[in-house]
This record gives sequence, C-alpha cells and structure tokens, in this order.
Amino acid sequence: MANIKSQKKRNLTNEKARLRNNAYKSELKTLVRRVDEAVSASDKETAQDALRVVSRKLDKAVSKGVLHKNNAANKKSGLAKLVAKI
Repeated sequence: MANIKSQKKRNLTNEKARLRNNAYKSELKTLVRRVDEAVSASDKETAQDALRVVSRKLDKAVSKGVLHKNNAANKKSGLAKLVAKI
C-alpha cells in the first residue's frame, strides 16, 4: 500500500466502488438467469416481464459506470432474441 495520504484515501474509495460494482453485477446475473429460466420453460409472459426488468437494470448499470454501453447493448440484444424465439 502507498505511503501517500491521498493514495490511501483513493484506495478506500476504489474498494467501496469495487464492492458496489460486484453487488450490481451479481444482481444483473440473477436477473439474466430469470429470463433464461422463463425462456427454457416457454413462458412468454414471464420472459417478457423479466426482459423488461433486466433491460432497465442494464441501462442503469451503464449510467453508473458499472458496464460499458456496448456490453449492455449486446446482453440486451441477445436476451431479446431468446425471448422472441418463444
């Protein structure tokens, strides 16, 4: 760890951000899993509702800087294709 006071502070804020980002990513994975489960069960209504929720969360993650916008767009596109196949 650095001896510089400002770097010590920065390390603390980086750690907080890392924990927050990991929690957000974990929640996103859970929401994506719900879409996949609904698709595998051929439940179109549930899948569409889950897709709507996960799309909003992905957009929110982009605005918070957790994900890159192209990464979120690719995830949304892939999930939308899965739901459309039902």
